[in-house]
This record gives sequence, C-alpha cells and structure tokens, in this order.
Amino acid sequence: MNKTETEYAATLEQLRFTGEVAWYRFEGLKLRLADNTFYSPDFAVMRSDGLMECHEVKGFWRDDARAKIKIAAELYPFRFLAVQKQSKKAGGGWKTEVFE
Repeated sequence: MNKTETEYAATLEQLRFTGEVAWYRFEGLKLRLADNTFYSPDFAVMRSDGLMECHEVKGFWRDDARAKIKIAAELYPFRFLAVQKQSKKAGGGWKTEVFE
C-alpha cells in the first residue's frame, strides 16, 4: 500500500470499529473486464448492511483507470467509489465519486 492507501485503510478500520463496515480487504478482488483486461480495486468493502463496494483510492486519474472503473461498474453488481484525500484547507477527509 502507498501512503494514501494506508491512510484510507485506517479510515476503513475506524468504520469497521463503529459498525458501518463489516469487512474490507486491500486488493481483495480481481475483476475480468475483457480478454486479458482486468481491474483490481484498491479495496473490496462489505458494509454492515451487506452491500458490497469497490473503493479506488486516487491521488489523480489516468484515462485508462477511469475507463476501467466505469466498465466494471457496468459489468458487476457492486457499488464502485473513487476516493481522494482532501487537504486540510479544503476541509480534510475524503472526497467521494460514485460510479453506477
């Protein structure tokens, strides 16, 4: 894990402790998008209500990464989220983008 992913894992651990998240795993899924094309979200997350989510932690986007998460959201019955760390000046926390 890089530094940002490690910080996000700590956030997920806090959510697990408070009961909002039942389970999570770093690089816990490998999704097939096409022949020889795969997408591995940074975190597979099961919320306490049973909903499965795939969380992608991004510092910045490359075009291929955005395309892969959009394709995965069309093919698989998971909720896909991209999270970016916000600066303290911007209020801190995590900015979330949902792909459906």
